[in-house]
Amino acid sequence: MKKYILPFLFVISIISCQTQEKKDSKIAVKTDHSIQLGSGTIQRIDSFPSKNIVPRPVDIWLPDGYSNNKKYAVLYMHDGQMLFDSLSTWNKQEWKVDEWAGQLQKEGKTKDFIVVAPHNISKIRWNDYFPEKAFNYLSKSAQDSLKMMAKKNNFEMTMNADRYLKFLTEELKLYIDQNYSVQTDKANTVVSGSSMGGLISMYAISEYPDVFGAAACISTHWPGAGVYEGNPMPEAIFAYMKEHTPPSKDHRLYFDYGTKTLDQFYPQYAETVNKIYTDNGYDSTNFVNRLFEGADHSENSWNQRLDIPFIFLLGK
Repeated sequence: MKKYILPFLFVISIISCQTQEKKDSKIAVKTDHSIQLGSGTIQRIDSFPSKNIVPRPVDIWLPDGYSNNKKYAVLYMHDGQMLFDSLSTWNKQEWKVDEWAGQLQKEGKTKDFIVVAPHNISKIRWNDYFPEKAFNYLSKSAQDSLKMMAKKNNFEMTMNADRYLKFLTEELKLYIDQNYSVQTDKANTVVSGSSMGGLISMYAISEYPDVFGAAACISTHWPGAGVYEGNPMPEAIFAYMKEHTPPSKDHRLYFDYGTKTLDQFYPQYAETVNKIYTDNGYDSTNFVNRLFEGADHSENSWNQRLDIPFIFLLGK
């Protein structure tokens, strides 16, 4: 593989671009008919209030026939504005979450589930998604060097991931549990994302193993930020993971990666990731780290294989 040295801020910019009555009258929810869907409906909260993070939109996808007479599993997916409608995304691509979720449920391949999708805020996406505690596994000199590099590029390295996860688990999940007909246990509460969203999904199940029973981390951005020789972040992330692996007896983790564009930098980390989890009791029944030869780092690649992580997370 060719050696690439890409500017810190440049790579961060690549991975950053992305009327039912409720019990809580302070949060306004509306059915959004402007989103073009293949199945189901979207209910949108334009600005979910939070004491932890910058308020942002949250989309809640409900399958066709959603009913209060049954209980649904819940999939929390990051980068909500990229999931459903390519006509509204910055790059005119989408995950096709509504198509896959609707089809898999209709075919009986997964549990009945809803999707809760907080949007990202592009300017602070890295800050929200980088696994905060992993930074503590860097040496002081490495921390100082990264901060100097960020400052040189006019990038603020404030860490928000711990607060983002508090928002997800203590504010957003509480609201969903109280206002939708859902299962609330960890076996029926799962999380997923791609790139930096893959990192925050790994971090979510590691920090909150009592909340999330499974995570799908797609095209996980193991470099953590910029791709350059001597980058200390991957080792810091792996050191964190070794000490915070969720118990294998009742958790499942899915990872994958391609070989094109930004994904070309990920295969070198596969053996390390495999060893971390197998050393902690995981096997083929609850751990996947799958290569997709020729796949690139885009929604168009992820939407071609989304059924695989969905079945892993929510299969019957």
